[in-house]
Amino acid sequence: MTDDELRGGLAEYRAGLEAQIGLLEQLVQVSARQRGESARRDFEQLGAAGAERDRLTQALVTIENGLKDLRVRLTAHRDRTVVVPGYRDVVTLRQQAAALVARILATDEESIQALADAELARRAAVASLEQGETTLAAYRRVLSPTLAQASLLDRRG
Repeated sequence: MTDDELRGGLAEYRAGLEAQIGLLEQLVQVSARQRGESARRDFEQLGAAGAERDRLTQALVTIENGLKDLRVRLTAHRDRTVVVPGYRDVVTLRQQAAALVARILATDEESIQALADAELARRAAVASLEQGETTLAAYRRVLSPTLAQASLLDRRG
C-alpha cells in the first residue's frame, strides 16, 4: 500500500468504527431497556426490544464485514500504519467500541439473572399452588365424604 492508500484506508476504517460506535451506543440503550423489562417481567416489550436489537446487531455485523479486508490490509502494513496521522484516534475508537461491548455484555448478564430469578419465582409459585391444591383436595374429601362413607354414617346415626 502506498502512503496515500494507508491514509485513505485509515480514514475509511475510522469512519466504519464511528458508525459501529453509533450502533453500539444504541445497543447500550436497548440492552438497558431489556434489563428493565426483564426485571418487570414485561415479556411483550422484551420481545419488541429483541427485534430492535437484532436489527442493530445485523447492521453492526454488516459494517464489520465491510471493514474486515481493510483491517487485514492495514495490519499487514502495521509498521507504516502506526505513523500515519490519526492512527492513535483509531486505536482510541477501537478501545471505545470494546468498552461499549463490555458494557452491553454486563447489562445482558444482569438481564439473564433477572430472568433466571423470575423463573425461580414462577416455579416457587407453581409449587405453592400445587401444594395448596393438594391440601384443598384433602380438605374437600374430609368435608364431602364419599357415598359409601355417608351411608355408613346414616346407618349409625
